[in-house]
Amino acid sequence: MILASASPLSLALALCAAAAYAVSAASAARLGAPVARAAVWVAWTLHGLLLGLGLLGQPPRFGFAPALSVTVWMAAAVYAIESQVFPHLRTRWTLAALGTVAIVLAFVFPGSPLHPNASPWLPLHWALGIASYGLFGVAVVHAWFMSRAEDRIRLAADSNNGMPLLTLERLTFRFVEAGFILLSATLLAGFLFGSALYGPGKAVHWDHKTAFSALSWLTFAVLLLGRARFGWRGKRAVRGVYIGSGLLLLAYVGSRFVMEVILGRTL
Repeated sequence: MILASASPLSLALALCAAAAYAVSAASAARLGAPVARAAVWVAWTLHGLLLGLGLLGQPPRFGFAPALSVTVWMAAAVYAIESQVFPHLRTRWTLAALGTVAIVLAFVFPGSPLHPNASPWLPLHWALGIASYGLFGVAVVHAWFMSRAEDRIRLAADSNNGMPLLTLERLTFRFVEAGFILLSATLLAGFLFGSALYGPGKAVHWDHKTAFSALSWLTFAVLLLGRARFGWRGKRAVRGVYIGSGLLLLAYVGSRFVMEVILGRTL
């Protein structure tokens, strides 16, 4: 979530973590499942140390790339837990590739320093939002594998996911439900404590981020209601996960990317 400046230690951690992710993504077949899984564990640990080091940075930084970095780290944490139950889980390559890209992006685009007069509640508000990003990111990965498994089953082929289809579907929507709760808490905190977070006179901080977040919340609310009330499943439900997650990605990562990279503006 927050990265330190480019110190020699942070540079070494970033390079080692990206290399470990890359090895797992590119050489899983040659290394074998146990070694590739161990490489993901090493990469995840180094990635976590890099993020932890950023918490000690002066001043702390935040931006679209660090947000992506934490999202991928959380997704890798979920994979690490799931792989103990389902050792043949096939999400490793995807997460390892995303981990490599996320670390490189976060180091190239470390974000802008948090203003010294910013509210002490602002990092907590961001943490809730990024946590929801992570859970929805995991839901997207599971939804993609669920959709692929359904297509392969229709073709009478082996789904090759390492996890039963019904389990994939159940886990996908457990993550959606948990992410929805955190997203609701994030939006509620923004509305209730807007003045403390963003300054006097900004109780409701309406901007592109808030608008896309609200649209994402509405999409997931309709999806969960439709699933509970009408039993939505399959491709319709997967599309809802993709649309809601895409809107949420635009809410912070997309808007910050435009401001930081295209417009060159800071917080």
